[in-house]
Amino acid sequence: MRILLAEDDKRIAGFVVKGLREEGHSVEHVADGEQALNLATGSRDHPFDVIILDVLMPRRDGLSVCRELRTQGYREPVLILTAMDSLDDRVRGLDSGADDYLVKPFAFPELLARVRALGRRSLTAVRTSGLQVADLNLDTATRTARRGERAIELSSREFVLLEYLMRNAGRPVSRTNILQAVWSYDYDGASNVVDVYVGYLRRKIDGPEEMPLIHTVRGVGYRLSE
Repeated sequence: MRILLAEDDKRIAGFVVKGLREEGHSVEHVADGEQALNLATGSRDHPFDVIILDVLMPRRDGLSVCRELRTQGYREPVLILTAMDSLDDRVRGLDSGADDYLVKPFAFPELLARVRALGRRSLTAVRTSGLQVADLNLDTATRTARRGERAIELSSREFVLLEYLMRNAGRPVSRTNILQAVWSYDYDGASNVVDVYVGYLRRKIDGPEEMPLIHTVRGVGYRLSE
């Protein structure tokens, strides 16, 4: 799944991002509410499957972000994180349009279970469960890939990388953005892990008799397109 995490606590954000990526999810992290709102509303063509919002964040709080998303017609699942655990606080969170509410401190397995439950709701929509570029199909619900009639076996990391490329189909994506979304560290100019994994995908997706779909964009990174 593609997940947006808005959390300004670096320690919490770090272990949540690491844990979700280890489970095979693509995660984008921001540290304030204004960034979260801009990123969510700017990704309507490829919306997030689940959005996780902390309540107390700089610039804009999570509840106002959730209300604004609902006002603008954004219907994808939202999970609210907060240190406030009174009944009134929970009611305000749900009244803002959130689908679920988790109180800090929390155990990661519980967060993961809630994200999975929200993700199953999101993945019932065709646009999120099925991605297609040319004759390449990726089903994020069953985690299967096909090129025409040919089944493609992918590792967990290859699957997340292909999902990220397909959700950004037609647009060049940099190695830095790929590392941030698929791995849990920034590009330092020395690591070639992205190039290595793109090479793996090319060998599996672009057969000798098939039209190449993964293209190198010189000086930028890669683009998946016809």
